[in-house]
Amino acid sequence: MALGKDYATQQCSIARALEVIGERWTLLVVRDALYGVRRYNDFLVHLGIPRAVLAARLQTLTAEGIFEKRRYQQSPPRDEYVLTERGIALWPALRALGLWGREHLGETQLRYFRHAACGTELGSYGECAACGVVVPVEDVVMEPGPGLDHDPADPVSRALLKPRRLLEPLETEPA
Repeated sequence: MALGKDYATQQCSIARALEVIGERWTLLVVRDALYGVRRYNDFLVHLGIPRAVLAARLQTLTAEGIFEKRRYQQSPPRDEYVLTERGIALWPALRALGLWGREHLGETQLRYFRHAACGTELGSYGECAACGVVVPVEDVVMEPGPGLDHDPADPVSRALLKPRRLLEPLETEPA
């Protein structure tokens, strides 16, 4: 039996979520947005995604209320894509996937996620053991880990080598 193109017959919230975020590039686009990437060309360069695919993913994510499109330049017109609360709510799922990948696929730690207030590394559920709270996304600092390429070719990856808060707009070096 061939796999269908959608999950319309599934009575399951996971299946309904996959209708929106289940395409192979979508979670990587959302991940980059959590890291502060907002501009089309930065997504393109960092992900190595085909232009048509990126345009389609951004259009879908905007239509689904995961991104909000904001004009940052009038002439020529250019927009950036900012995560909405609905998009930010994907952080725990992305964090869990990252931890699963590291644990079950034997990956060296690529990034550390720490509580900005005290510097403690977050636990599996985004909690700070020192403060006893689940840390909101905007209070998470991301730092490079030992498994990360410390001399990447693209400007987005180079910008992500500096410790930074999640959701903080990414500034890349001029081309």
